[in-house]
Amino acid sequence: MKHFKIKSVIAAAAMTFAAGGALAADYTLSVNTALAQSDPLYKGLEAFQSNVAEASGGRLEVKLFPNSQLGPDEDVLEQARAGAPVAVIVDGGRLAVFQEEFGVLGAPFLASGYDGIRKVVTSDMFEDWVSKLHDASGHQVLSFNWWQGERHLLTNKEINGPEDLAGVRMRTPGAPVWVETIKAMGATPTPMPWGEVYSALQQNVIDAAEAQFPAITGAKLDEVITHITKTGHINLITGMVTSAQWFDSLPDDLQTILRDEALKAGDIASYGTRDSLEQIEADLTAKGIKISAPDVTPYREATAGVYDMLGYGDLRDTLRAMAAE
Repeated sequence: MKHFKIKSVIAAAAMTFAAGGALAADYTLSVNTALAQSDPLYKGLEAFQSNVAEASGGRLEVKLFPNSQLGPDEDVLEQARAGAPVAVIVDGGRLAVFQEEFGVLGAPFLASGYDGIRKVVTSDMFEDWVSKLHDASGHQVLSFNWWQGERHLLTNKEINGPEDLAGVRMRTPGAPVWVETIKAMGATPTPMPWGEVYSALQQNVIDAAEAQFPAITGAKLDEVITHITKTGHINLITGMVTSAQWFDSLPDDLQTILRDEALKAGDIASYGTRDSLEQIEADLTAKGIKISAPDVTPYREATAGVYDMLGYGDLRDTLRAMAAE
């Protein structure tokens, strides 16, 4: 009888695997991103998914939701704030409403490329911001080294300087640092969710947008624009942010695994993005998009006042020095 019971248990386990996989994980984290699966950053998310499963011995499962399947970033942040086991890849501007220092990460011409801004978001000073955000809003940053590239102007006319942006309705995220940057550059900022940009351009609800190269192709915006002006006005660094309440409820080892693997995966995503930019630009040119690389000095000068306007004057100098080390 004993041997029969053991064989029955083994048989039941085998049926479970055959029917669809391993036993359910103890914990599940659903990660939302506005980006498409074709975006190079998504490979970092896939690495995070598999590495967390391996490091946790299957106790923690990560589920991925591209194309904002769980809703706009702001909605997912609210779900996380309420304690839901969700995370979102989000920029600092959207976190600034909870902890103002995060907003400076989206300020104009703060740094260029990935390596410099990575020094900022892995510093002791940044970790202090993470702790403050945890206590202030109920959000937990897992890592903030998810670099998506430098953002450029996407239009249906040639742009030779800030003066050509007068009256141009340009989509931007709704965070103050983004809105004020686009306004300072000369355009009329028009906040809307990323998923609505294609149709808004197609239907002339807006005249322009601004985004990094991988996002342009991921959203197929090359079908509804004719010009890209490489201003690089915002160096888009984003983070994986989850619920502090849910994170704090995890065993200590799983908390460590999540933060460690998020940092490693952020590097995979960021360097993959960096390595993809040249080819993406070549592909866009081949499709007939006119890409120009202007002198950005006029844009830099036009947006210089944004830092002081939003109270980031002192941080600007500190962070630029840190990024340049």
